[in-house]
Amino acid sequence: MQSPASVQRLRRFILDLAVRGKLVPQDPNDEPASELLKRIAKKKKKDQKNGSIKSSLPPVSEKEQNFPIPKSWEWVRLGNVSTSLLGKTLNKAKNRGAYKPYLRSVNVYWLELKLSDVKEMKFEEHELEKYTLCKGDVLICEGGEAGRAAVWNNEMEGIYYQNALHRVRFYGKIDPNYFVFALCSDFNNGRLASYCTGVTIKHLTSKRLAKYCLPLPPLPEQRRLVAKVNELMALCDRLEATQTERETRRTHLATTSLTRLNTPDPDQATFREHVAFTLENIAPLTTRPDQIKTLRQTILNLAVRGKLVPQDPNDEPASELLKRIAKEKARLVKVGAIKRQRRLPSIDKIPYSIPASWCWTRIREITSDRGQCVPEATFTYIDVTSIDKEKGKVAGPKVLQANEAPSRARKVVQKGDVIYSCVRPYLLNVAVVEDDFDPKPITSTAFAILNGHKLVLPRYLWIVLRSPFMVSCVEENMRGQAYPAINDTDFSILPFPLPPLPEQRRIVAKVDELMALCDRLEANLVSGDEGLEWLSGALLHEALDMQFHL
Repeated sequence: MQSPASVQRLRRFILDLAVRGKLVPQDPNDEPASELLKRIAKKKKKDQKNGSIKSSLPPVSEKEQNFPIPKSWEWVRLGNVSTSLLGKTLNKAKNRGAYKPYLRSVNVYWLELKLSDVKEMKFEEHELEKYTLCKGDVLICEGGEAGRAAVWNNEMEGIYYQNALHRVRFYGKIDPNYFVFALCSDFNNGRLASYCTGVTIKHLTSKRLAKYCLPLPPLPEQRRLVAKVNELMALCDRLEATQTERETRRTHLATTSLTRLNTPDPDQATFREHVAFTLENIAPLTTRPDQIKTLRQTILNLAVRGKLVPQDPNDEPASELLKRIAKEKARLVKVGAIKRQRRLPSIDKIPYSIPASWCWTRIREITSDRGQCVPEATFTYIDVTSIDKEKGKVAGPKVLQANEAPSRARKVVQKGDVIYSCVRPYLLNVAVVEDDFDPKPITSTAFAILNGHKLVLPRYLWIVLRSPFMVSCVEENMRGQAYPAINDTDFSILPFPLPPLPEQRRIVAKVDELMALCDRLEANLVSGDEGLEWLSGALLHEALDMQFHL
């Protein structure tokens, strides 16, 4: 019962068993439902003679019997065992009638009534008896969540109802609570929808409600079923309360732990303990998709702050790595592979503290692009729609002829580059180009191309670009309303936390490991729900096949 929806599925399972005659054993001493129906038919025949009701509906056909029922039960149409009446239309007349309390559809919930907000409207004297509620009446919503129903048990005296509600009143001794259970069960499994009209907004007309097919047990069994369902629903209530309390505690612990990691403690030893605790307890702490999403962001946040893996004093510091990047870029400029870049401004304000072996730089100080060209032959086109942003990969690029090239197909890209969508960057369309595409690839001008010269790992670039820190930097520099974007100049000078190359490798390995764990956690959430549904289904089928043994 870990899933928030598991108790609801259990409730549905209980009701399904009840209306199939599988929740309590049958008693051979019970008068069969057929005898109850005979008495109802006799009473109806008398009422038909005096014209108070219409003629009976045809019996339930074998095709309409949705499942087998015990021998002592009978399939019946609601219209043959009850009368129904829509409530009163709102009376706007100023000088007639008296104000009386009445119920609306918002007062009717499944299996219960909520009377904290009861309105009043005018009723004329001759309408009072017609629309008065009596103990045992069932109120059913005509529209909205059509079929939602509850039993009126004299919670208030002298109360009426409006035309958004059907009032069902049974002939003879039929337990209205059992009927509501059956109605709720058919709502859950979708059968009730077949009686409704409308597509977007459902309605349950009086005519269609009268045709509703109901599996009717003997009256003593109805009462046993109602008692057992109430007992089990009370147990579900307790399970739900326990589950809510447990989930509240777990959410508080998860929130506190992740918040602590996103606000590093100045005491490094204490902070390391917090990291270790959280990473060791990821599974029990994260039980909802939103928690896993937060966890992913926390992992990226720790990674770009030097808090995810330990530093190694033997690593060449990032300051030396910067010199090697500058030397490589100078060589490429000399051979004409890239253009000389303008001098970038120094970073005056450090965004946050980083390890001593790291250094702050700017995106274009450590990367370069590959220029632009107009396609002259068949090419692989990578557009924004070609990005699987969750996996950080190119997925589904198009192969186009030169004469099919859109005007934005201009930027040259190669295997190992990182591409970042500068148009609507909040969508986080970032990917590492991992394949040698044939024919050669060209991207949309919507992308910034980042070549790290094998000195800044593509996957580490992806981690920084997807991190909360970089998302915040980009958002501060976006322009435009309908299609917000960040231009190349503003993007090129965004600050970038650069670790030593060996530490980049350790960070990438740890992030990939933890992201794979997050993937498994998400899969478990889905498979856990599916597993519980399978288990409920298996139990149901077993219950339907078994016979009660006294």
